[in-house]
Amino acid sequence: MLKYLVKRILTLIVVLIGISIIVFTLVHMQPGNPYSTMIDPNISQEVYENMLKEIGYYDSLPIQYIKWIKRILHGDLGYSIHYKAPVIDVINSRIWNTFILASVSMILSICIAIPAGIISATKKYSIFDYIVTIISFIGISIPSFFFGLLMIKWFSFDLKIFPVSGMTTVGKYYTGIKGIVDVVKHMVLPVIVLSFLNLAMIMRYTRSSILEVINQDYIRTARAKGLSEGVVICVHGFRNALISIITILCIQIPSLFSGALLTETIFVWPGIGRLNYEAVLNRDYPLIMGILMILSIIILFSNLLADILYAVADPRIRYD
Repeated sequence: MLKYLVKRILTLIVVLIGISIIVFTLVHMQPGNPYSTMIDPNISQEVYENMLKEIGYYDSLPIQYIKWIKRILHGDLGYSIHYKAPVIDVINSRIWNTFILASVSMILSICIAIPAGIISATKKYSIFDYIVTIISFIGISIPSFFFGLLMIKWFSFDLKIFPVSGMTTVGKYYTGIKGIVDVVKHMVLPVIVLSFLNLAMIMRYTRSSILEVINQDYIRTARAKGLSEGVVICVHGFRNALISIITILCIQIPSLFSGALLTETIFVWPGIGRLNYEAVLNRDYPLIMGILMILSIIILFSNLLADILYAVADPRIRYD
C-alpha cells in the first residue's frame, strides 16, 4: 500500500508542476500591463519604469516563473493588485466560506442520493424508480444559474422565507446562536442548488452501478446461502459497485469548488468562486494564479483520495 501511495504522490507532484507552468504561461500571455492600476498615475515615467523593473515585470518568462515558484515554496502566492493584500490572505478569507457551502452540499447529496439510487436499482421500473429517474434527468439538465434564480423567485420574493443573497443580514451584527442561525438561513438556497445538481449525478451513477452488479453470480450465490436481501445488496452488491460511486464522488469534490462560481455569484456568497470572478474582472493576475493553483491542488488531492479509496475498496488495484 505504501509503495502504491508513494507512486501516486510522485505522479501528482509532476502533474502539479506541469499545471503551474501552463497556468503561469497562459496568465502572463494576456495583453496589457496588470500593474497599471496599482502604481500611482501621477508619478513620472522614469520612476514608473524603475518600479516595474524592481518588481520584475521586464524579466523573461522563465525567470519570472522561477521567482514565482520560489515564493510559492515559501508560502508566498504574491500580492493582490486589486485587494492590495497578500494573495494567501485574500484566498484564506474566502475559501472557508466555499468549504462550508461545499461540505454541507456534499454531505446532503450523499445522504440522499446513494440510498435513493440503491432503492431505485433494486425496485427497477417501480413508481419510486420513475420518480428518481425523472429527478435525475431534471437535475442533470437544468442550468445552475436558472435553478438558482427560480429558488430566489419562489422562496425569497414570493414566499419571503429565505434571504435573497449574502452570507449575513446587512446592517445586523448577530453573535452566538443568532449569528449561526442567520448564516444557516442564508445558506439554505445555495445549498439546495448545489446539492440538487450533485444529487442528480450521484443518484444516477449509484443506480446504474448497482444494476450492473445485481445480477452477477456472486449475488445469486449470496441469495442462495439464505442471506437477507438487505445484506445481499448492502454488503455484497454495494461494495462491488463502489468503484464507480467513488469515481463520481471524487469528481464532485473539485467541481463544488470550481463550479461554485455561478452559484456564489447569483447568491452573492463571499466564496472562492466569486473571488475568482472578481479577480478576472479586475485583471488581478497574482490572485488568479493563486486561486488556480489552490483549485489544482484540490483537484489533485481528490484524485489521490480516489486512488486510495479504490485500493481500499478493491485490494487487487494496489498490486497492479
